[in-house]
Amino acid sequence: MYAILDIETTGGQFNEEGITEIAIYKFDGHEIVDQFISLVNPEKPIQPFVVKLTGINNAMLRSAPKFYEVAKRIIEITEDCIVVAHNASFDYRILRTEFSRLGYDYIKPTLCTVELSQKLIPGQLSYSLGKLVRALGIPVTDRHRASGDALATVKLFKMILAKDTEKEILISLIKAEIKSGLTPKLLDIVESLPTKTGIYYIHNEKGNLIYIGKSRNIKKRINQHFTGTSGKSKKIQREVFAVTHEVTGSELIALLKESEEIKINKPIYNRAQRKTIFQWALYSEKDENGYLALILQKADGRKKEITSFTSIQEGKNSLLKITEKYNLCQKINGLYETKNGCFQYKIKECNGACLGKEAPELYNERVEEFIQEMKFENDNMVIIDRGRTVDERCAVLIENGIYKGYCFYDLNYQVNNIEILKNIIIPMQNNRDTRTIIQGYLRRNKVIKIVKF
Repeated sequence: MYAILDIETTGGQFNEEGITEIAIYKFDGHEIVDQFISLVNPEKPIQPFVVKLTGINNAMLRSAPKFYEVAKRIIEITEDCIVVAHNASFDYRILRTEFSRLGYDYIKPTLCTVELSQKLIPGQLSYSLGKLVRALGIPVTDRHRASGDALATVKLFKMILAKDTEKEILISLIKAEIKSGLTPKLLDIVESLPTKTGIYYIHNEKGNLIYIGKSRNIKKRINQHFTGTSGKSKKIQREVFAVTHEVTGSELIALLKESEEIKINKPIYNRAQRKTIFQWALYSEKDENGYLALILQKADGRKKEITSFTSIQEGKNSLLKITEKYNLCQKINGLYETKNGCFQYKIKECNGACLGKEAPELYNERVEEFIQEMKFENDNMVIIDRGRTVDERCAVLIENGIYKGYCFYDLNYQVNNIEILKNIIIPMQNNRDTRTIIQGYLRRNKVIKIVKF
């Protein structure tokens, strides 16, 4: 759990400031689960420049609770949490100072969204909260008030978590839980998981990642791991300490994240997926009669493939659908062995290329149409698909035929403005696997829309 907070103060000399307003949002990594917002009577006057900045004046605070009256609620809402703030050293110092005045030693692990942003969202002109969220298209209301700034920090932190492909923040959270001595049972782990599409991370007792997977139903998939009898399932059952997850909404995002994060983190039980999972590929070759044949073969890096598949059966099934969709010949594509015409010709779904009754030029035009549709070389496009919530969308950016990454957004101008889109995009590797994942997903599924630019 994270306690994302913002504090407004009276201003004044170092360690003599008093809190005038505090906002704390308890965040489980996915959504806000609790909140506490209150004005606080600092029992001292507010500096004039702070009144102009925040709009909070001395008269507003006369009837507000004093810090000792809200201290218990602050301890309760931040219990077992990592404190997160924009410039955390300031907010954490102010909190500790107020608690020390009451004789209480307030100690919490902290994360600073300024430092995390500098690492995970590099190249920004400014990392002040106002300018940073504006550059990222994050809406903020009540600027320089605790609740508005804390809520903007929640949205910023959510984006930072998504950009943390090495999962350093997630692992630090698990290690903090390990220190608190929590040892959940397998059933408790399963019950805490959602039945949604996304990525799941299995950790051992040191907090390290031992397995990364994706599923359209995270709870069901983890249950399969915990009840499975295969060697890998039994090892996972013995070693698991915690399971964390990230809902993606779109299966395309889940597939892309799984591929990328396995390669980066190299979990011990994802050995097979550390390299490539696409062992079969589709190639085009001219036969002796001049017809372009679509040939399914073991992947060969020396040859230019059209697309690739995880298994020969997936490849055959896909090639059958392609042959049918583009009115091609099963015999030419190696799907129907015969010395005569193919079965499709007999039912008038093939124009007779297998018997030389269709000119190679006409036949090859349809093959080339398929090949061009499968490529996105030199294409500039944004693939829009469903997000994690009803009012959210995800976007996959392809620029000059190169996959740049993905993002989640809830305001159209974030994706219509290419500069804001590039700021909020989570950068990812462009490689054979990502291209195949995108091609395969677009071939099998309908997305909300594809915007070309």
